[in-house]
This record gives sequence, C-alpha cells and structure tokens, in this order.
Amino acid sequence: MIPTNLTPELPAFHAATRGDAIALQLDARTMTYAELHARTQSAAAMMIDLGVKPGDRVVWIGRTSLAFFEVFLGAALVRACLTPINTRLAPPEIGFILDDSSATVVFATGQYLEMVEGLAKEIERPLKLVAVDGARAGFADYAALMRASPRALEPVRAQDDLIQLYTSGTTGRPKGVRLTNANYAFFIGAASQVEGFHFLPEDTALSVMPLFHVAGVNYSLGSLAGGGRLVLLPEFNPGAVLRKIEETKAAHVFLVPAMIQMCLQAPEIETADLSSLRSVSYGASPISEAVLSTAKARFGCGFVQYYGMTETTGAGSYLPMDCHTPDKLRSCGRNWPGLEMRIQDAAGNPLPIGEIGQIAIRGPAIMAGYWKRDDATRETVSPEGWLATGDAGFRDENGYYYVHDRVKDMIVSGGENIYPAEVENAIHGCPGVADVAVIGVPSEKWGEEVKAMVVPSAGAQPSPEEIIAWTRGRIAGFKAPKSVTFIEALPRNASGKILRRELRLPYWEGHGRAVG
Repeated sequence: MIPTNLTPELPAFHAATRGDAIALQLDARTMTYAELHARTQSAAAMMIDLGVKPGDRVVWIGRTSLAFFEVFLGAALVRACLTPINTRLAPPEIGFILDDSSATVVFATGQYLEMVEGLAKEIERPLKLVAVDGARAGFADYAALMRASPRALEPVRAQDDLIQLYTSGTTGRPKGVRLTNANYAFFIGAASQVEGFHFLPEDTALSVMPLFHVAGVNYSLGSLAGGGRLVLLPEFNPGAVLRKIEETKAAHVFLVPAMIQMCLQAPEIETADLSSLRSVSYGASPISEAVLSTAKARFGCGFVQYYGMTETTGAGSYLPMDCHTPDKLRSCGRNWPGLEMRIQDAAGNPLPIGEIGQIAIRGPAIMAGYWKRDDATRETVSPEGWLATGDAGFRDENGYYYVHDRVKDMIVSGGENIYPAEVENAIHGCPGVADVAVIGVPSEKWGEEVKAMVVPSAGAQPSPEEIIAWTRGRIAGFKAPKSVTFIEALPRNASGKILRRELRLPYWEGHGRAVG
C-alpha cells in the first residue's frame, strides 16, 4: 500500500513495516528502509547544526548518489527545500542558480568541488561548503557532520516547499520552480493509479534520469513510496542500462525516446535478458512508430508515455500501454486523475474540440510559483489556477491531447502558422532519416521558411530532394521544408528535448529578431 504521508515521512513509514527491505542500491552499495530512516534523521540534525532553517534552500551539486536522498529528505524534515543544480550546465549558469537560490549551504561531490569553490568566491553572501565524498580543505566533511545525534523536529507541513528545480533556461534566465509537500502528496497518490508508476513493494525500478530533473525525482519518489527497491544508474549508457535490467531483474525503467533508440542500437541488445520488465515509461517527446514497434518486440513489455512539465510536478497526461496504437501514437494521452486539462486561446478562453491552442493544466500538481519571480508566476498561472504550458496542441472528441510544438517555436511563413513537430512527424519514416528537427530560418519572400536539420541513418545518404518530396506527400506543401541540412546529432537538454534555439542561432545572426 502506498502511504498518504508527506514525502519526508516515507522512510519512517516503511522502516516501521518493512525496515529490512532494500530501499536504494547503487552498484554494490545498498541501503534498507530502516537505514534510510536513521540516516535522514541524522541528516536533519546535520542541517540544524549547519544553521539551516525552515524555508531555506539547500543546494546539491553532484553525481547521483545514496547521499542525495539523505540530504533531500533530511532537509525536508527541518522544513527546508533542496535545490539540485543541473551539472551539465556551464559554470556561469550554475553560478547564476547558486546565487539566485539564496542558499547558504552547498553539498558537492568530488568532481565538482573545485568549480563550487571557485563559484563560492563570486557569491556575496557566505556559503558553507560540504564535501560529500571525503574531507577536503575549504569544505566541511559530510561523514563527520552525519555523526550528529538525531533530535526532536517540528512536524512538516503540506505547504512547505520540498524541492526547487530550475527550468532548463532555453529562453532567458532559468527560473526556480517551487514544488511543495502538497504537490508531491498529490503526485504520489495519483501516480499509484497511473500505469508505469504503480510500484509494488516487490518491484525493482531502475532510475536512469538525473536527479536535478523532475522525471528523475518523480521516478525515485514513486519507487520509495511503493516500498520497492530503487536501483540508481548515475550516468546513462545504453549497454549499462541493458546489463543493469538483467542483473537486477528490474520491473520498471524510465527512458526518453532517444535513450530507447540508443539501447536498441547497443550491441548488448542482442543477448540481454529483459524478461523481468513490465513497463518502459518515457516522456519529453513522442516516439516514432518504427522505434516503438522494434522496442516493444525487443523489450517485451508495455510502454507508457507521460506529458507534463516541472511546473506541474511532472504530471499532466499519459498514454497507457493499450493506447500505443497507430491512431493514437502521436497523442500524449488523457489527463491524470485529479487534474484538469484544456486547450485555450491567447486570452485564456477555452477552445472547442479540434482547434489548436495552448494546452493548460489545473489541479493540485500545479507549482507554488517561481522562486522570487511573482510576475512570471502570474504570467504562467491564471487567477483561476490554469497553468499555461507554452505548448500548442489540440484535443480530440475522445479526450486525447496532441502536442504540436512549443508556442514560441511556431514558424510564421507567408502569414501561415507552421508547427515544427507536425513537419517532423511527416519526415519521420523517410528512408535514410534517423532523427530530425525543424526550425524557421530567414526568408526575404516569406519572412521565415521551414528548414529541416537531419541526422542520416548509419550508412545512408538521403538527398534533400528526396526528403522534401517525402514530406510534401504527407503534409501541405507550404509546411514542407524548403531546405535540408545534414548534421551528426541534434542538441538536446537533460530531458531529451531538442534545443531549437541552438539550431536557429547561426541563421538569425545579424537579424534584429529571431523570427520573420
């Protein structure tokens, strides 16, 4: 049974009922629920000794580790809020988030200590730096701090901020998304009714997504809420994923579509025993029918797609296993139980079935707001509680939602609105095309015109003319690409989303704006 307790209380709940069961595993190291409970109590005492108070932000910069959960849940027990920072960012970007968070305590793992030490010198307020992996000059020693004796704690509150995750920053400065205990109490309860998140005590879930990403946090908390074993893989490697599934008899794994495709191309796929899998969950983008068909045959289990965003605690809609059919494959499914979804126009008015507008979500999963960005919060969440996702899409007569693209990525060519995802869907399946992204580039005649950035399949050499002709046979001519450029790989962020801004940038240099 999944408890209704608030997230910081999960270790205590399971320690009382199945304390000897393994909660976490990383390589050969394991931690039982009883040990996790005891160590989060010690971590809470450590936070108090470091001067952490309710409402404070505590930063984590480092690799996935067992200590992450001690710091995360220990901070939550003293009603503080963890802020994990994306380690794939450049140091100036990390420095901005470190400063913006207002945190005074920073936990860092080995390879990031030198960078953290340098960034700390640029922050005006004093920072207490803690080295997680061992003693180092200029840092407090995590192991020594964890010897603090547990003490009485105030009860955690539903409205307390639990975790602050920064948006990817693909447009402007990143914003800290405040997710509360109440958000995650709803998420855990609703997730137990959603395929792919219904973890049982006897289940092993493999966590591949980074813990500075909402998918990584959610998958981890879902496993811990269910009382199962969470196996951590610090870095994605397709061969390692396949070996770990076989070795641990994992029942569940979350992978973005690009990861699924890489697993299918790994040499290990030929011999890996994946018979333990019951679900492969994915999100961030839809999956092509060709990849899905191959993956279902080789993985031998059901696939579940999720649509959501950090600002909705990762919840929104989902496409169940039995809906992965050709007619629904491009859909992101129907809304989660307890959440409302709709399509609305630019003024926030609901639109009828079939009309393209912005997808909006309302319900208990909606964030408390952006950290120190009240104006941005008001721009994103209406007074009635509808969060504008920034995604353009439509709803069909059966309540299934379809995402066309980010609103900001829309191409306006000759007065016609073109959504890149629609063009990409048409190009997918063209012989010789492994991956594709569509962008708008300057056009003297049309303002903007459609350009396809194509990654060729191994050994293939498709021509631009073949790709354009293929596309024109599937969508309106004005939507088809006017040009094609071949590249080795598409730039993506940590969640697997294509960074179109990076692709557009060279073409718009010297122009006054980035659209026609």
